[in-house]
Amino acid sequence: MPDPAGADGLTVGQVSTRLGVTVRALHHWDDIGLARPSLRTAAGYRLYTAGDLERLHRIVVYREIGLGLDRIRVILDDSNADVPGALRAQRTQVAQRIDRLQQLSAGLDRMIAAHERGLLLTVEQQAAIFGPEWNPDWPVQARQRYGDTTQWQQYAERSASRSPEEWEAIADSVTDLDRALADAMDAGVTPGSPEANQLVERHREVFSSYFPLTRQMQVCLGRMYEADPGFAAHYDGIRAGLATWFRQSVDASARAHDIDPDTATWQ
Repeated sequence: MPDPAGADGLTVGQVSTRLGVTVRALHHWDDIGLARPSLRTAAGYRLYTAGDLERLHRIVVYREIGLGLDRIRVILDDSNADVPGALRAQRTQVAQRIDRLQQLSAGLDRMIAAHERGLLLTVEQQAAIFGPEWNPDWPVQARQRYGDTTQWQQYAERSASRSPEEWEAIADSVTDLDRALADAMDAGVTPGSPEANQLVERHREVFSSYFPLTRQMQVCLGRMYEADPGFAAHYDGIRAGLATWFRQSVDASARAHDIDPDTATWQ
């Protein structure tokens, strides 16, 4: 067969271009004795023959399927090497990596969907978990309003890994908290009392299921619960005046922690 490298062989640069490997890699393979050129110029420059190219081609193929250089050396130089066995073992590892990558791909799909939609639940699941008053458009509206905030990103990342059962547990904890707030108000618990402060802490713990909720953020939420018609209707629908009572309780708790509720910001 004609020598594709020509009578004088190919230079390192020519081989690099032909095989798509770096000159540095070719030098390294020469230095470790894996693929040494058969010829040298008078000035000492490497020249690769057709036989050298064949060996290099096999090295490139084996590298592409993930074999290490030591394993490649055994396959190329050991006449007793079990080449099919080595390739089968590598195929198993490749299959495992593919499975892992598929899992990562599925996780990325869920993360993207969570950032875009908030909840990865069907409309039917949302109704069953959050009740008939739940509006499935609310998560999309929240995304439009808060999508650029750190808290939305934290919420989405948690949402991506949550099951319907976990969301149901969170919804139950919110319902239990609403009931406890109403019972405390009915019992005459005053804002700033130990009982009210415990409920404020409970609220911060429950709502930290969505994203980490600082005391200053909680003050801002208390204001919103009282001022926003939708939130006020929810809390006052549980007990008349509950939105204001809870806002006052949050403010009193904030003052106990040296936070001025009048100047608190979302941080």
